[in-house]
Amino acid sequence: MNEQHLEITQIELYKLLIPLKEPFVISLGTIYNAENIILIIRTNNGLSGFGECSPFMTINGESQSTCFLIGEMLAKKLKGKNALDIEDCVNVMDKTIYGNSSIKSAFDIALHDIASQHAVKPLYQFLGGKKSKQLITDYTISMGEPAKMASDALKLKRAGYLVIKVKLGENKKADVERIKSIRKVIGKKIPIRIDANQGWDVKTATKTLAALKEYNIQFCEEPIPRWDFMNLRKVKKKSPIPIMADESCCDDHDAKRMIQLKACDMFNLKLGKSSGLFKAKKIIALAEKENMKMQVGGFMESRIAMTANAHLALSSKNILYCDFDTPLMFENDPVSGGIIYQPNGVVKAPDTIGLGAWIEKEQLDKLEKIVV
Repeated sequence: MNEQHLEITQIELYKLLIPLKEPFVISLGTIYNAENIILIIRTNNGLSGFGECSPFMTINGESQSTCFLIGEMLAKKLKGKNALDIEDCVNVMDKTIYGNSSIKSAFDIALHDIASQHAVKPLYQFLGGKKSKQLITDYTISMGEPAKMASDALKLKRAGYLVIKVKLGENKKADVERIKSIRKVIGKKIPIRIDANQGWDVKTATKTLAALKEYNIQFCEEPIPRWDFMNLRKVKKKSPIPIMADESCCDDHDAKRMIQLKACDMFNLKLGKSSGLFKAKKIIALAEKENMKMQVGGFMESRIAMTANAHLALSSKNILYCDFDTPLMFENDPVSGGIIYQPNGVVKAPDTIGLGAWIEKEQLDKLEKIVV
């Protein structure tokens, strides 16, 4: 057998649904459950890789059901391919169907799990990274009444979190009141990150960001609709707060466009937007060339995909921010291995070879599945 050829012999897709401890509200709607896909790729030498995606209908246009359907289609195309030739597998998926970045990311993570196991390296080392920095996640407060958001922020401060992220995107008056109420109870020192999730128009964004100048805001994610990216530069130029592109920057082509337009200060990388680690690394290369700062974030992934995020965050000195909090919002955690959440929002990536996160068979056997 060619050492550099591991044939994909079987692919399994599982529907994973986990209720959240409480509803999570953003400007795009309310989330009650994590509705994810767990994916396993098996090869002819016994190596298997785990992947996961958390489709987000209003952002990547996918649902758990569409991922299940398209995932089966992609699995049939990838069966028999070389699991170590990740670029070829990515190209096969892209030639099979446009978009569908969420389900493609699950395949990509599983392929990287296999490739890094084959290389006998932890995934962060396989991606060219090292444990030279501490990963610290924020914790996100969902959008609601100012008093409730302030109360939630105070709980997070008392729990020891060093950074708080706040969902905004309604209007200037309501959003400024939210931040004012939060600052009143937590003080001025803890950095606040804000995320409007495309909720403001250009005028509202400009006025709201100016009004929030005094509240020690670290950066603002996606202030205006993603389709209005040509006007993001205008918002950036007038904003006293750095602008981070999220929904308007999915893959490396988007990143290149944003850089050419000088539309933003930073990028928020999400594997469910980029189609996985392969294209995320291309975004990182572009950002590093411009010395741009980055964040790695996610949707409603479990610790499977969040572990992939942590490995990615260790692969570049320009990735300064982590948004890895969603598994902490789950009613239960089915994942073995993986990242460990430590006090003060510190996140520890595993040193085991490969991804280092999986779900045991007895947990998987409870889930609806497709085997290709």
